Amino acid sequence: MTQTSENVTWLTQEAYNKLKVELEYLTGPARTEIAAKIAAAREEGDLRENGGYHAAKEEQGKQELRVRQLTQLLESAKVGEAPAADGAVAPGMVVTIAFDGDEDDTLTFLLASREYASSEIETYSPQSPLGSGVMGHKVGEDSEYELPNGKKAMVKILEAKPYDG
Repeated sequence: MTQTSENVTWLTQEAYNKLKVELEYLTGPARTEIAAKIAAAREEGDLRENGGYHAAKEEQGKQELRVRQLTQLLESAKVGEAPAADGAVAPGMVVTIAFDGDEDDTLTFLLASREYASSEIETYSPQSPLGSGVMGHKVGEDSEYELPNGKKAMVKILEAKPYDG
């Protein structure tokens, strides 16, 4: 999945292709559609009081921001294989941890960048305190990480497997 270090983002071939298709849509058909909306709204008259025009311009701004984000992401992307199922926590894996060694107090999450955020499973960035704390640790190991309030927390890695979603 992804791991950002020194402005390099690691992507699987599937993820790279998906983002490339989104970029091609946004720079092709989507730009044509938004230009048509703006032109139609402009023909309605006074632009100062034209809600449709302002909404279309705002939509265009958001779309162009996403184009810039995708362009930058794809330019710095390195395409590689999905993480190996060797028990070590890496980006693109579903990780289950136990807090303070209490196997009844667990959390399962996807360790990946926000491009992979899913409604099916909570996603933590590899750069987050928890993500960086578990990165590289193997199943069965304990890991300590720093909470936002500066305190330390201990978790035990219960499971780490490649995400197949």
